[in-house]
Amino acid sequence: MNSSDVGDRDVIDPQAVLDGVPTGLWINGRSTPAADGATFEVYDPATEESLTSVADAGVADARSALDHAVAVSDEWAATPARERGEILRRTFELLTDRADDIALLMTLELGRALPDSRAETKYGNEFLRWFAEEAVRIGGRFTQAPAGNGRILVAQQPVGPCLAITPWNFPLAMGTRKIGPALAAGNVMIVKPPRETPLTMLALAEAFAEAGLPPGVLSVLPTSSSGEVSTALITDDRIRKISFTGSTPVGRNLLGQAAERVQRTSMELGGNAPFLVFDDADVDAAVEGAFAAKMRNGGEACTAANRFLVQSGVAEEFTTKLVEKMSDVVMGPGYKDGVTLGPLVNADQRDKVAAAVEQAVSDGARVRLGGERPDGRGFFFPATVLDNVDPYAPVTREEIFGPVAVISTFDAEDDAIAAANSTEYGLAAYFYSRDLERCMRVASRLDSGMVGVNRGVISDAAAPFGGIKQSGIGREGGSEGIDEYLSVKYIALT
Repeated sequence: MNSSDVGDRDVIDPQAVLDGVPTGLWINGRSTPAADGATFEVYDPATEESLTSVADAGVADARSALDHAVAVSDEWAATPARERGEILRRTFELLTDRADDIALLMTLELGRALPDSRAETKYGNEFLRWFAEEAVRIGGRFTQAPAGNGRILVAQQPVGPCLAITPWNFPLAMGTRKIGPALAAGNVMIVKPPRETPLTMLALAEAFAEAGLPPGVLSVLPTSSSGEVSTALITDDRIRKISFTGSTPVGRNLLGQAAERVQRTSMELGGNAPFLVFDDADVDAAVEGAFAAKMRNGGEACTAANRFLVQSGVAEEFTTKLVEKMSDVVMGPGYKDGVTLGPLVNADQRDKVAAAVEQAVSDGARVRLGGERPDGRGFFFPATVLDNVDPYAPVTREEIFGPVAVISTFDAEDDAIAAANSTEYGLAAYFYSRDLERCMRVASRLDSGMVGVNRGVISDAAAPFGGIKQSGIGREGGSEGIDEYLSVKYIALT
C-alpha cells in the first residue's frame, strides 16, 4: 500500500487506495485465498455500493492460521525484546508515512468523516510506538525468602497463542491496541476483524510483514461466519488468550466459551457514558468537550457521551450553545472536502439510531436539532439534540452509537451521581466543574473505569483503557496493557 496525497481532494477515487490493499486472508506472512475460494463484499456506507471483495475465512483457514502460529510461537517468544520492539517501531514508521492512505481506507469502509479517520490513524499508530518501548521493560523480581531458606525469582513470560476479535468502529486502533502488546510480549496472534471493516486490518498486516515480522506470527482472518471461525479457535486448546472488543452480550458468550478451557481473557465491552455539567462549570468549555465526546467518530464509539446530565442553572445555556455547535456539522460522504459527519456503518445501525430517537420523542423528548433520517442512498443520520428527557428514560439505558445528544437536567449533585451510576455499564464518564473539591469527590463517586474531568476526549496509548461492571475485564494501553499478555512464573531457588 503506497502513500498518496489524498488529503485535500474534494472527491477521491477510492480505487487508487483500494488497489494497494491485500484482499486475501493473511496467513503465514502472505495474502492467500480462502481454502474453499469463498469471498464476501465490503461496502461503502455512503453509497451502499461494493468497494471490493475479500477472502472469506472458514474453519479450515482458522486451523491453518493457528498451525502456522503455533509452529513459530517458541521462536518468536525467544526473539530478543529489542528486536521485537524494533519491528513494532518500523511498522509505526511505515504507517506514519502512509497516514493519508490509511485514513482514506478507513473512511471508505467505515463511512466516517476523513478528519476522524486522520485522528484515528495518529491515535491507533501510537500504540505501536508505545509498545515498541514497553517490549524492553518486561520485568520480574529477585528477592530473599522471608524465612531465609531460599530465594524467590519471579519471571514474566508470554501467555501463548492469542486470538483478537476486533470491532468495526475503530478499524486501526482496535488492532494496534491488541497486536502491539501481544507481539511486544512475545506472543503470536490471530486477528478476526469485523465483516464491515476488514481492509484496514489487512493493510496493517502487510505493513508488519514489510517491517520484518516473521511469517506466522500475525494472521488476519476476515470472515462472514464470525461465530464459526471464532468458536473453532476458542475451542482449540492451543489458544491461551482471547482479547475481544464489542457488545456485552457477545462478550458474555465468549467468556463462557473461554471458561471451558480456562483461557485468559480481556473484554472491552459496552458503555453508557454519562456527561455531567455542574452549575460552576465553564459552559463554553463544557460545550466543546461535549461535542468532542459525542461526535468523535460520528458517535460510533464505546466511550461516546450517551447521556448529558446538566444542572438546572446552566441547562438552557448549555443546550442552546450545544445546538449551535452541532448545527455547524456538515453531513455527507466522509471523503468529501469539508464533511465532518459521514454515514453510519450500515442500515441496521442507522435504523437503531432512528428508532431510539422516535422512542425518545414519543416519551416526551423535545427535538432541538435534527432528528429525522434523510432520504436517499447511504446510511446517514443527522446531528441531533434532544432535551426534556427523563434521566431514567429508555433512551438513556442503552448505547445510541450515533450522533444524538440526549439532555436531562438535575438539581443536586447526589441526583446526578445516582442517575450517572444507574446502569449496568461502567466504561467512561465525563464531567465539568471548576470546583477542585467537587472534581475529586465526583471522580471517585462515578462507577466507571475511566473518568474525564473537564476533558471530552480521554483515550491515550499511555493510559489504561477499560471498564468495570458489565463494561469488561482487563485493560488495554499504558504500562498495564502488556501485563494482559504475560504469565507470571515463580521459581524457588535455594
